[in-house]
Amino acid sequence: MDHSGQDRRLQRHTNTLTEDGHREGDERGGSCLRTTAAPLNLQLSLSSGEREESNDNKSSKSSKKGNSSGSSKLPPVCYEIITLRSKKKKKMAADIFPTKKSSSTTTVQQYQQQNLNNNNTIQNCNWQGLYSTIRERNSVMFNNELMADVHFVVGQNGRTQRLPGHRYVLAVGSSVFHAMFYGELAENDDEIRIPDVEPAAFLAMLKYIYCDEIDLSADTVLATLYAAKKYIVPHLARSCVNFLETSLSAKNACVLLSQSCLFEEPDLTQRCWEVIDAQAEQALRSEGFCDIDSQTLESILQRETLNAKEIVVFEAALSWAEAECQRQEITSSTDNKRKVLGKAMFLIRVPAMALDDFANSAAQSGVLTLNETNDIFLWYTADKKPELQFVSQPRKGLAPQRCHRFQSCAYRSNQWRYRGRCDSIQFAVDKRVFIAGFGLYGSSCGSAEYTAKIELKRQGVLLGQNLSKYFSDGSSNTFPVWFEYPVQIEPDTFYTASVVLDGNELSYFGQEGMTEVQCGKVTFQFQCSSDSTNGTGVQGGQIPELIFYA
Repeated sequence: MDHSGQDRRLQRHTNTLTEDGHREGDERGGSCLRTTAAPLNLQLSLSSGEREESNDNKSSKSSKKGNSSGSSKLPPVCYEIITLRSKKKKKMAADIFPTKKSSSTTTVQQYQQQNLNNNNTIQNCNWQGLYSTIRERNSVMFNNELMADVHFVVGQNGRTQRLPGHRYVLAVGSSVFHAMFYGELAENDDEIRIPDVEPAAFLAMLKYIYCDEIDLSADTVLATLYAAKKYIVPHLARSCVNFLETSLSAKNACVLLSQSCLFEEPDLTQRCWEVIDAQAEQALRSEGFCDIDSQTLESILQRETLNAKEIVVFEAALSWAEAECQRQEITSSTDNKRKVLGKAMFLIRVPAMALDDFANSAAQSGVLTLNETNDIFLWYTADKKPELQFVSQPRKGLAPQRCHRFQSCAYRSNQWRYRGRCDSIQFAVDKRVFIAGFGLYGSSCGSAEYTAKIELKRQGVLLGQNLSKYFSDGSSNTFPVWFEYPVQIEPDTFYTASVVLDGNELSYFGQEGMTEVQCGKVTFQFQCSSDSTNGTGVQGGQIPELIFYA
């Protein structure tokens, strides 16, 4: 049967579905389910062609409804079948999580090999006796033609896979399959077409249903999440979301933000925003940013807490506009870029840019009109400022927090000395944070300038570094030294913070160090580092502060 036929069958089966509060879909227009407040008549959102075909089959549907009175009924739950459509092509996980080889093809080949292994196993006339548990025996039936009473043709035309299934096992694992095969309006089609699910993702879902095993990869996790949502397999869907949360980075956060909104996963959405806010410039400059939809673009551009220079926001919006012109198959002219940006253009806070950034970039980009350019220049320089459609106030960004690990500081005439040696400490957190820099002590004998090389490592791998100067006024205060970009820190893993200082040898140093420090909702733990060659440890020394976003 075709896709529209599958949608009609899902519609007729929804009275037997037992799980509510769910909605799914994809940007290409896949079918999805959504509960309504009361068991009213179902509404089916179809294209004109689908609606006409539905009318042709109306009489046959009524006949089947009349014959279903003798079957057992589950408590009625009303589901509305909707279709999500978008002109934008769905961004697949293979593009979000780059890998060296095509895991989708590899996954299908692995399952095909398992199918051969299963067929070899059942040559034994008493193969059931080889396995002691029902789980092991069910695993043998996964992707196996033995006793298969239904087949699925999965994937888009030209890339389909024909996969065997067993109605009883599938019905036990999914309420959608139960309705499809054993509901009041069940149909007995031997072959079911599913064009909106990738074969590898469908096989991953079947493996969970048959074997109670979750087999996820970066290439297929989004497609598997879609399949798990469509067929209401909540534990698999939760595992997909957990996988995505642990894989979050500035490179994929924008794309995952749009996907998390589509799949209605608020926890994943919140995690995406945390990454985008803290590592805004990296996220805006990522390739994935150019692949988001216009609604996600607007939500990012109007974000008050973006930690990014406004010129970076402006340039990212132009990059997105160029990509959108290519998607719409129009020339990437300045007029077309302005056209595809639409009202999103006024969400860029152009007057909040530094004057040099505006004069050398935005004013010469061509996407601003002459009147807009003139008014913004007047806004920078004139006492009587013109009214602008652009927001003129800078973004607030994120307020940095400071974890201070010493209870006091001191200085002595014979220490703390710097001679090109490394001061280092290890730390771990219980929640994801973003380390933006270190707070460092300065000179204990008058003002002085220091050159600081700061580094952040995980298991010897360099995650962030910077070489910068800071001025010490001779007080016991700490002075911030920043990384070029905030570094994402995962919970329950030790990281190494290091600094090499060059300047006045005598400096303040920390005393009465703490092994555990509570900063808001984040707990830091500290331990000594073998990289430290200048005396810094948990009890005393340098790197008194970690500056972070949470």
